[in-house]
Amino acid sequence: MGFFKDFKDDFSDAVDEMIPEEGNKTNSDDVMVNTLDEDLDVDTELSKLDGLLEKATKKADEPAKKTVTTVNTLNNEVKKKEEKKMDQNNSVNAAVDNAVNAVAPLPVSDEQAVITTGMTIKGDLESTGSIKVEGTINGNVSCNGKLEINGTVRGNSNSSEFYADAAKIEGEVITSGTAKIGAGSVIIGNITANSAVIAGAVKGDIDVQGPVVVDTSAVVMGNIKSRSVQINNGAVIEGFCSQSYADVDVESVFENVD
Repeated sequence: MGFFKDFKDDFSDAVDEMIPEEGNKTNSDDVMVNTLDEDLDVDTELSKLDGLLEKATKKADEPAKKTVTTVNTLNNEVKKKEEKKMDQNNSVNAAVDNAVNAVAPLPVSDEQAVITTGMTIKGDLESTGSIKVEGTINGNVSCNGKLEINGTVRGNSNSSEFYADAAKIEGEVITSGTAKIGAGSVIIGNITANSAVIAGAVKGDIDVQGPVVVDTSAVVMGNIKSRSVQINNGAVIEGFCSQSYADVDVESVFENVD
């Protein structure tokens, strides 16, 4: 209570200096005396001070809140980038796993399915063993073992070993082993294999990780990509041959040439 009284005394002195002494001094003193004689509401004054302190605290907290918000935003952006990177890595790993599984050898059973000369199958054909096709298949053929075709296939094929003799094939040929295209066979489609011997006619690109032998009776209309290629006299190739899988670094051969 003494604090508020001293404050008002100082305020009264300041008012006396500003107001002329004639006439108004007595009234001013009376007013000041009457005000000091009144009981002060301490709770009201303290609540006013609390309000001022609360406003000051809010203003002081605003920059801190903005800083915290900015930091949280940056953290969220970094987290999103990390999650995106992880998703990309997972996609890459999944693609690698699929590629490995595509070329990995599958368990092969001892059974062999034979499609005889008088048979025609409309639809895809799958087997865990080997398949010999003497008839006609209008669909894709897939087997874990050897695929031997002496008839007609209109569709893609996938096997661990491929052999065609006097066959007519319209579709892509994929094998994890050797692809042998005998004389009299006609293939319209790409060939992907680990090694290949071509004695028939192929209209498509040949992609082989190992060696390729193009025999005398062969006609190839397409590019050959392999580790090595042997072209026998009489073979016809309309396309480019590239030994891109070879162990020799071709660029380094010409680096030291003046």
